[in-house]
Amino acid sequence: MWLRVRRLSIVGEAAFPIGGISPLNPGTQLAPPDSPPPAAKAAPASGPDLTVEHLDRVRSFYESAPTASLGGARAYRRLLAHYYNLLIPPDASVLEIGCGSGELLALLHAGRKSGIDLSAAQIAAARQRLPDATFFLQAGEFLELTEKFDVIIISDTLNLAADVQRLLERLHAVSHPGTRLLLNFQNTLWRPLLSLARGLGLKAGQPQNSWLATSDVLNLLRLAGWAPVSRMNRILIPFAALGIGAGLNRWLAPLLQWFCLTIFIVARRDRREAGSGRRGLTVSVVIPARNEAGNIDAAIARTPPMGEGTELIFVEGHSKDDTWARIQQATAAHPELKIKILQQTGRGKGDAVRAGFAVATGDILMILDADLTMPPEELPKFYEVLASGRAEFANGVRLVYPMDEKAMQFLNLCANKAFGLIFTWLLGQPVKDTLCGTKVLLRADYERIAANRAYFGDFDPFGDFDLLFGAAKLNLAIADVPIRYRERTYGSTNIQRWRHGWLLLRMVMFAARKLKFV
Repeated sequence: MWLRVRRLSIVGEAAFPIGGISPLNPGTQLAPPDSPPPAAKAAPASGPDLTVEHLDRVRSFYESAPTASLGGARAYRRLLAHYYNLLIPPDASVLEIGCGSGELLALLHAGRKSGIDLSAAQIAAARQRLPDATFFLQAGEFLELTEKFDVIIISDTLNLAADVQRLLERLHAVSHPGTRLLLNFQNTLWRPLLSLARGLGLKAGQPQNSWLATSDVLNLLRLAGWAPVSRMNRILIPFAALGIGAGLNRWLAPLLQWFCLTIFIVARRDRREAGSGRRGLTVSVVIPARNEAGNIDAAIARTPPMGEGTELIFVEGHSKDDTWARIQQATAAHPELKIKILQQTGRGKGDAVRAGFAVATGDILMILDADLTMPPEELPKFYEVLASGRAEFANGVRLVYPMDEKAMQFLNLCANKAFGLIFTWLLGQPVKDTLCGTKVLLRADYERIAANRAYFGDFDPFGDFDLLFGAAKLNLAIADVPIRYRERTYGSTNIQRWRHGWLLLRMVMFAARKLKFV
């Protein structure tokens, strides 16, 4: 059996003690682990409850199904676990919907593991396999748990659900604003091959199931109040293939994503629908400044107040003009404003940004380049994106509106467009302009990025890639915010086109090995 799709019921590994709510009938108590599975909820007098009928068929199938997979299925599950572990913080609490016998959960790195499933036989096997985890006999469509989880996983289960929208809606009750929903399902392109494998006895049978397309899943997520964050296609070869499968999955699959077997989607709660946007936040605007003496006064005068209070943080970086003196004079001239000033000890904009963020006290952190080619008057747009909950990382985009004639040279424009395409592929979500200096995120999320910086290393002297890659690794929702890009009114650019362009390309190749070719 080269591939056995894992037990996909509408349930997963949840954290409910014996004596909790029944999976199919949310009014009765759970039976002990060795008791027969509970009867399905009675159908209403007006007609059959099709959801319960389908769940009963799925439950019946898996009650008599094996609780341990053969070699090919185990190899496939190890691949799934490898990619899930790239998405799950190691200290996270994880709930799997449709956990089966707990084979996938056993391979995940997580602080706490839970699962639900509608088959009593599979749940009993899961408890034996993972005695430290918590499992509950429930169907996802009738999920009733009191705990909130950092990560919810639905792995190869959506196609067996009786009502996918209802299942996804029930997950809100076990999620908090920072919860990430991770799910995978199989590419419909593989349907003929998988059907042939099943017919030849090379793949385990399944109960009746759907074949949801990616567009179906994305639509159902939105209907159920979940906002997709990113999407990636993985796994060209779902078995060892004489030792070459791992190499093909790592190096070739990212280039042939349309043909991959498994589609992964990361989603978060749609905070606009949930009304859980953040309001009344304070803001820190970090302004790295090197040879920008002529722009300091304008940066102070033109940066509008935002939220419950705005602080400006100037970080001067080894200027050859009188930038530092001008910063000191301007700060003294505005005692009514909250302004912090410091000189960086390291080199590069990235170092200056990290120094500024280290002393920032605002709930929201913003970067404003001191050349003011990104007008400070546009910063409230970025604040609103985060405060409303529309996204968790706001990225400035210079490539939407017409820009001043001398704002960007033609070759720079071409390079920026190329980097945008590459990053969209790398991150699994649209990023049109990677090198716009203005990037905005919550301080709490920045602290998580900084704490996980060792994954990529200190490789970015500019700071843009460090933040974008860090945000993607944490599955933050990134939103492009178009701005009107202006030409400089003072000084000259600190960017060296060819030397820095080659450095940026090297950083992209380095990050690709950490995000795609893994």
